[in-house]
Amino acid sequence: MDNMQGIKHIILVLSGKGGVGKSTVTTQIAQSLLAEGNKVGILDVDLCGPSIPRMLNVDGKDIHQCPQGWVPVYVDKEQKLSIMSIAFLLNSKDDAVVWRGPKKNAMIKQFLSDVYWGELDYLVIDTPPGTSDEHIAVVESVKPYNPEGAVLVTTPQAVSVGDVRREVTFCKKTGIPILGIVENMSGFVCPCCQESTNVFSKGGGEALAAETQVPFLGCIPLDPQLTRCIEEGHNFLSAIPLSPTSQAVSQIVNSITGNQSNRNSADGMDTS
Repeated sequence: MDNMQGIKHIILVLSGKGGVGKSTVTTQIAQSLLAEGNKVGILDVDLCGPSIPRMLNVDGKDIHQCPQGWVPVYVDKEQKLSIMSIAFLLNSKDDAVVWRGPKKNAMIKQFLSDVYWGELDYLVIDTPPGTSDEHIAVVESVKPYNPEGAVLVTTPQAVSVGDVRREVTFCKKTGIPILGIVENMSGFVCPCCQESTNVFSKGGGEALAAETQVPFLGCIPLDPQLTRCIEEGHNFLSAIPLSPTSQAVSQIVNSITGNQSNRNSADGMDTS
């Protein structure tokens, strides 16, 4: 049985650099898609730093088997948001994954073949930083299912933007469409007055998008309320829906789904 055949759309979240908030962006994209009525899965293939389970308050849950394979962990009672992560397979949350490339690749391919997702509108794949073996394993496994593309996450600083520029090259070399670039940690939202101040520089992600001719999806500011919700495993978008950060995430997801609709329309055009 092909456990991927029930998935309508696959989105990869990539970054050339660690520490840019890629997993945070992954969870917020997934929860925004969920709020729009979609059934969503998150596959955490950051094998050495699996943080998605804690962010969604399912740390320590067990994985169960069914005749079709592994059953993912469900975040909600309605079973509309599911997760698979290596964190669920470790004996302790403090265990380190000390594996060479071939074993990592085998684990990723097993995640993509043996997890019984059922029917999903979206599968969002959170990847480790870089352009290494793990990324090639993911790309090779999902390409037969025509993924929608990749969301590239950067912070405004030049060092991060330079690393994400290489991620753009990776996507082009491997034939993965780029849905766009997100500039994370772009400004600081005051929890009292909601005004945004540029703590770091600003505009690096937008400039990179213009330079590489890929869509710019938007900016997500630093927000203490988002940090608190993630630390406590709460849904930020439903808890504080009117914050500038929530609105920014919603606009980014609207851009992603809009780009996807435009791509599907272009693919379906009669060019005869």
